[in-house]
Amino acid sequence: MKKIRIGIVGYGNIGRGVENAIKQNEDMQLVGVFTRRNPESITLQTENVKVYSVDEASNMVNEIDVMVLCGGSATDLPVQSPHFAKMFNIVDSYDNHSQIPKHFQAVDNAAKEGGKVAVISTGWDPGLFSLNRLFGNVFLPNGSDYTFWGKGVSQGHSDAVRRIKGVLDAKQYTIPCEDAVEAACSGKNPTLTTREKHIRECFVVAAPDADKSRIESEIKNMPGYFADYNTIVHFISQEELDRDHSKLPHGGFVIRSGQTGNGENKHVIKYSLQLDSNPEFTGNVLIAYARAAYRMAARGDIGCKTVFDIALIDLSIISSEELIKNFL
Repeated sequence: MKKIRIGIVGYGNIGRGVENAIKQNEDMQLVGVFTRRNPESITLQTENVKVYSVDEASNMVNEIDVMVLCGGSATDLPVQSPHFAKMFNIVDSYDNHSQIPKHFQAVDNAAKEGGKVAVISTGWDPGLFSLNRLFGNVFLPNGSDYTFWGKGVSQGHSDAVRRIKGVLDAKQYTIPCEDAVEAACSGKNPTLTTREKHIRECFVVAAPDADKSRIESEIKNMPGYFADYNTIVHFISQEELDRDHSKLPHGGFVIRSGQTGNGENKHVIKYSLQLDSNPEFTGNVLIAYARAAYRMAARGDIGCKTVFDIALIDLSIISSEELIKNFL
């Protein structure tokens, strides 16, 4: 079996999740990990794989089939995805929903310039939940969508908080409002604002001389991340964060509530995820879409793609005959 040669840019939680996912997919091979840190400071879980400086990636364009980008959406991916899409087929997990159209255009321009395939905004939301919102709208055109996240740690939002001056470390939990969930499941199609659906709770370790009032204000007013939510900020010690907030659970659900016929028959579609490890699950999704990117590129496709553009069969290592026999 010819293996798909994978590179990883960034070796944080998602990078390690991707590395673990590659081990579970026999058609994949990790070629290298690229980092902005000192490569010698990183120890991989995979033997005989080298860690490189991110600046060395351009020397390996013929050795990597798909580059999986594992940086944060706040500042990393808006720069890295267009940059690498000129050289490699890429996959990223850009998750700032309101900015996805802008990100798509920048990556599309770069991928077409380089003749590559770039799959953006994969993972579970955006990603799997995006597909389920589409399914709901297609099957129940007369209805309303509701997406709830958590309770769990949002890696993108946690990263955005950590980028604030004076913040040493942070974890952000997204928490669904129970009243809103009950209303969405009632079949009555209520109108719910962003603020009514979720609370965002932040646990922040600040530098000793940091202005905590400024940090809290920057968090609560951060557009695209916190400004539209009721946000709670707690300042705690690094010891408390390490003790009480070391894990990375997450999950959520997508609800489509709608009517058919003359409106008398009501239906509710609900798709849910419960994850012990957000980055490990996200890593598995990224690798499946890396397989799709590789196959699309082999067919001569180019440009930026989302989960809406990709045939489900391209995600699977299983043959078409087996899929029809066992899954259809």
